[in-house]
Order: sequence, then C-alpha cells, then structure tokens
Amino acid sequence: MTKEYDIVVIGGGPAGTAVAGGLKAQGKSVLIVEADLWGGTCPNRGCDPKKILLSAVEAQQRAKNLQGHGLTGVPTVDWPALMTTKRGYTDGINDGTLSGLQGQKIATLHGQATFNADGTLQVGDETVSGTDYVIATGQRPTILPVEGQEYFKTSTDFLDLDTMPKRVTFVGGGYVGFELATIARAAGAEVHLIHHNDRPLKAFDTEHVQALMGQLTEQGITFDLNVDLQRITKQPDGLHLTAADGFDLTTDLVICSAGRQPNVDHLGLANVGVTVNRGGVQVNDHLQTANPHIYAIGDVSDTPVPKLTPVAGYEARYLVGELTQPAAAITYPVIPTEVYAEPKLAEVGITTAKASEDSARYQVNTLDMTHWFTYYRLQTPKALAKVVVDRQSGLVVGASFLSEIADEMINYVMTLIQQKVTLAELQKLIWAYPTPASDLQYLV
Repeated sequence: MTKEYDIVVIGGGPAGTAVAGGLKAQGKSVLIVEADLWGGTCPNRGCDPKKILLSAVEAQQRAKNLQGHGLTGVPTVDWPALMTTKRGYTDGINDGTLSGLQGQKIATLHGQATFNADGTLQVGDETVSGTDYVIATGQRPTILPVEGQEYFKTSTDFLDLDTMPKRVTFVGGGYVGFELATIARAAGAEVHLIHHNDRPLKAFDTEHVQALMGQLTEQGITFDLNVDLQRITKQPDGLHLTAADGFDLTTDLVICSAGRQPNVDHLGLANVGVTVNRGGVQVNDHLQTANPHIYAIGDVSDTPVPKLTPVAGYEARYLVGELTQPAAAITYPVIPTEVYAEPKLAEVGITTAKASEDSARYQVNTLDMTHWFTYYRLQTPKALAKVVVDRQSGLVVGASFLSEIADEMINYVMTLIQQKVTLAELQKLIWAYPTPASDLQYLV
C-alpha cells in the first residue's frame, strides 16, 4: 500500500531538514528520506568538523606569530585528542537530527530513494507518494578516473583519521585541498598539493591566491602545479603518484580534493522527467525542475550561487513559502565565500577580476594592512585587502581579504554591501575600538 504525503523530502541534511521542518510547521504532512547520515555532510563530515580541527591550527599559528613578541614555545597538535574533540561533536549529529525530526512529528525513512515510472518513490520495500517532492541530496567528493583510483581517500576519510600519516598528498587545488592541507601540515605531516594547472582557487583574486600559497609554502606545504596525475601504484615504500612528465611522488595517504558532484545517480530522475547537468539538478527561478511537482534545493541543484550551507538554508526558507503561498522568483543576497586555510582567504560581491574588466565603472582599492594596528598586535605575517567601489554611487560592491581574520572582515563588508552603506554613512558610525570593525572606515 502506497503511503501518501503532502511533501516528500529526499535528503536529511541542512536543506532537507529545514524545508521539512518549515512545511510541517505550516500544517503539511511531511516525509523525509535519508540514505546515509541524518544531518548531512556539513555537520557530520564537512564544514563543522573541519572548523573544529582548524581551531587547533589557528591557535598554533597565533603562537608562532608571537614568538619573540611575548610568547615562548609553540604548541604541537595532539591529533588523537583533537580527533576525540571532533568526534565529541559529530558522534551525536545523526541521532540528534533524527530525534529532532521525530520530535516535530515528521515521518522519516532511512534508505535509498528512487523514483518509479508512475511518479511514486521507492525506498527499500516502502512505496510512498507526495503531492510535491523536494530533492535535497547534496554532493559527494569526486574521484578522478586515474589508474589506481582505488587508493584515493576523500575528505570524509581525512576528517576521521585516527592518526596523522607522515606523508599526505592532496590532488586538487580547490577549497578542500587548501583547507585540509593546512590542517595536515600543522599536525606535523609532510604535505604536497597537486594541481593540474598553475591557477588553483581560480574563483579568487590571483594576487591573493599567490600570497596565500607563498605563506603556506613557508609553513612547509609543497605545491606541485601543472601536474596531470595519471597513476597511483602501491609499493613497499608507499603510494607512488606519477605523471607523464616524469613526476613521481611517494606518499602514505592520497586525498582526492578535485571537487564535488551532485548525488543524483540512484534517484531515477529520468523516470519523472527531471533533467540533470554537470552542475546538478536543473531548476528554474522558483527552484522547480522540469517536472512541476518536483523541486531541488541546496548543493544538488544547479543554481548560480556557491554551494554553501547557509545558501541551502536560504533556499529551504524560500521553498517553504513557495509551497504554501507561491511568491516571486527567488533572489539571492550577496554571498561571501571563504577558504579556511591559515591565513584565510575570503571574498564577496563583485570580484576584482570583473572590476578590472570594467574599470570605467569600478575602482579597485588595493591595501596592504600588515602594519595596521589590528594585525601588528597579532604579528600577522601578511594582511591584504582589495575593495571594489562603484565609481558613480561610491558604494562598496565587492572585496577580497587575505589574513587570519579574513572570515570576520568579509562578514562586515557583506553587510555593508547588502545594506548599501556609503562611505559617508560608514564614517558616522562609532565602532568599538580597537577592533577589526573599527578598520572598516579605512578600507575605501
């Protein structure tokens, strides 16, 4: 017998649980289906555990910077203890999320969901039906199709290592590669990061990326650029990574950090007329697929915005409204993006590359903040900023930061951009001093 619901949500991560809870609060009958861990990638094996591990790295780096400036001795990372702390958080996510859903009286099923040709959904032996469906299955790490790809591990494996290997190599110079390489090096590993061309983190300001790589190189990370990895072989002395140009590197652990791909393989989307491309499930500006009764939100959807947990929550809140009282097309606020290396790299709004292409409209202010008081007191090795200003309005419309507190600064500037605060208005505000916020008036 087919069980029927108003809404069936596929995926129990941040996007799925948010939309399920919102719709339940609006009086809808809701079922949510999860094939893996309740809570999804971010809290279980993504941004949250990564930031817990990074906390030790940040503390260690602060201590290094202050050697000879008031501190003596640099702490070492106790990896087993740090991992215990991480697991103290992540071990409760699955059960806690499930308990929370059940507390809201939301029906749950655990298993792989697949659409049948008649539009119903199959989850193991259960057949269910919804007036509308929401796909929120997220993404997973991509594995490069090289010979010996079975030796690749992923970010999931790295974030749950019992011990840190002596030699760790990351293949792919995106967010994940830079962030996990930073953690591995701070924990004492010999670290290499391989990238297929000479432009890792291509979405970010070129000069800031180069400066970041310079600082990570000083910390001991080796960047192997323009290396197109072809083969991984296991030998007595370790894993050998080789490329056609004679590149040969021996390592103990190799992490594929070459991006992520949407979790759509087993959903049977062709059975219900839902189209997918490389970026994910195709949706319109109401987050609706080619099938009018099926929607997609979060990382699995092909939307023109970064794949971030706060974006997933934003889309979930929009869709709750769309499915209860249809409204206008979705519009997105300005969205900051960050690389949690050490130092951190962050940007928001109009990129410096786009501003340079339209110099008649935009002005780019380049700032070396290294000797500003905020960074002097921390003995930060390098603190850089680029701020994009609209020449006609005088509004800040974009920024890029490289520093240990770039994540804090980018949020301030995001607020200025979103609220359209002019320099004159900014200078009328009195900030707590001396703080990073009090530096805002000097950025333009």
